[in-house]
Amino acid sequence: MNEVMRNEKKYLITLDRYYTLGNWLGQVLHPDEHSMGDGYIIRSLYFDTLEEKDYVEKEDGIEVRRKLRLRNYGPHMPFAMLEMKQKQGDNQKKRSLRISREDGAALTRGQYGVLLKYPDPFAAECFALMSWQCYLPKAVVEYHRKAFAAKENNIRVTFDHHITGTESNFDIFSRNLMQYAVLDPYLVVLEVKYNGFLLSYIKDMLKTVNLSESSVGKYSLSRAVTTHYRF
Repeated sequence: MNEVMRNEKKYLITLDRYYTLGNWLGQVLHPDEHSMGDGYIIRSLYFDTLEEKDYVEKEDGIEVRRKLRLRNYGPHMPFAMLEMKQKQGDNQKKRSLRISREDGAALTRGQYGVLLKYPDPFAAECFALMSWQCYLPKAVVEYHRKAFAAKENNIRVTFDHHITGTESNFDIFSRNLMQYAVLDPYLVVLEVKYNGFLLSYIKDMLKTVNLSESSVGKYSLSRAVTTHYRF
């Protein structure tokens, strides 16, 4: 199990601003090793309770909340990452567990018992939580991510664009996943993640583009679209 505790800030920017900032960051930060061209694919299956507790708490701005997801980096991947993100004020704690492709596929079908084969206490915690609170697969979200990193304070700057999703098929390993846009393709989610404090030149970058923080969440974007269509 891997655990990360950090500050996280989000901004919604235009596609042209993404290219401007991306070019500048490429000169002062190290590109993520997977960020070739416009980045790499991320697929996430989000789980939620019958009453959609996690979605409602996010929309209501509850200070302490969580979300559960199963993530891979394209349908060809031989593994998946089960992740739990817990927000406490400005801090985000993310715990993750690497599981096999076969067990990941079982989770997409609601077969949470496969987690009991993993000795990590985090696997047992996820099994208990998902079973006790009746978590179900709710939505798949896919996007392209361009990422930059600095060793100082574990800084990571990511740009997520061309965000799509579906609630009709939860198989994140499918090569034919039919999806729809959940965000205007000319908008990009910028995330700045760090430990301790943010270095001054990153702060200056954010000031120069006059950005305002946003609470945009990809799971919320996906659910909001389908709720709008439903009603």
